Amino acid sequence: MTYPIRPIDESEWPAFARVNEEAFGWTPHPKQAERYKAQTEFDRTLAAFDGEQIVGVTGVFSLTMTVPGRQLPVAGVTAVSVLASHRRRGVLSSLMRRQLTDIRERGESVAALYASESLIYGRYGYGRAAGELAFKVDTHRSAFVPGAPQDPSLRLRVAKPADVRPELEKLFASVVTRRPGRYERKPEFWTAVLADEEYDQHGAGSLRSILAEDDGGVRGYALFRIKPSWDEAGIPDGTLKLQELEAADPAAYALLWRSVLDRDLVSTVEGGRPVDDPLIALLADQRRLRARWSDELWVRLVEVDRALAERAYAAPVDVVIEVEDDVCPWNARRWRLTADLTGAECKPVDEEPDVTLPVAALGSAYLGDGTLGEQLDAGLLREHSSGAVRRLATAMSWGPKPWAGLTF
Repeated sequence: MTYPIRPIDESEWPAFARVNEEAFGWTPHPKQAERYKAQTEFDRTLAAFDGEQIVGVTGVFSLTMTVPGRQLPVAGVTAVSVLASHRRRGVLSSLMRRQLTDIRERGESVAALYASESLIYGRYGYGRAAGELAFKVDTHRSAFVPGAPQDPSLRLRVAKPADVRPELEKLFASVVTRRPGRYERKPEFWTAVLADEEYDQHGAGSLRSILAEDDGGVRGYALFRIKPSWDEAGIPDGTLKLQELEAADPAAYALLWRSVLDRDLVSTVEGGRPVDDPLIALLADQRRLRARWSDELWVRLVEVDRALAERAYAAPVDVVIEVEDDVCPWNARRWRLTADLTGAECKPVDEEPDVTLPVAALGSAYLGDGTLGEQLDAGLLREHSSGAVRRLATAMSWGPKPWAGLTF
């Protein structure tokens, strides 16, 4: 069967949301649902219909995302859901293909998403492009190395997050371009970040903030919740759940970390951070940071030539890439990528390729933390010119490592 696909209008929102809630097993509070509706770009939704019933949905956020050396318009794919009654009928494939065509027509060369299941999106050309550490730090053994940065002009200020929202937004906007994967936040996203009703707290208490500032203004902030606890001997054993920590410079960063690590009645600090978070270098005993790695952003090159030409490169490269792409056939050909530290070009050619790879491999490398070498060793890429994959991987590498930091 075929299922007609089109964007929804606002009157169809309840049916659209029910499919999403059913697929994710989530029953939001009505006010949470209203927040999500406020974020939704209705002209960028897609719904698949079986008669008058919506049976599959997806949407896109129009993001401005940092990529190596630049900021680009990126399609932030979200709300990918199909009713259990309509699985394995081609609904998801039809939605994903239509969505990629729409993204291309809007002029966006890159799409990104958070994968609810890691098995799904490689089929549609997405590659794992960023990782995250879910960490726990024992606060009683969290001393910093000698020489950790300090600035006597800095001071801390405790504030209710909602009261300092303009200052938080300004600080975040000043640092968003530093790390690939970060994206500019619209007001609706900030409303969700600072949401603090009881149903937002998940038993971890009110949202709290502390700011690092000097006479010139705010240089960093931390957002967190505290779940108090005491052990059987009456010794405090609370957990500080770090939501965000952003800083404009190393001294503000170190001061904020000391503030959360030295919090009274707290024995553990936990949260999600980039895989190369500077905290790892600051800790004198790095084993006290216990971490579990997981994938974070997945990236899809919608138009290979434009996407590769629009980012910066860490080293010169001149390589002919043969791209395999069953979903976006306009990418499936040979491209010559030439880049140096001043810019890049990617043009179609008929030359013999140096490397043949699936488009997902380029997506995994796009933000600077790809696994091209590992994929070559695994036999998933074909290298026709010795050293071509190493040269391409070196050129596409970047620091700091990519991380978005906020699920969309």
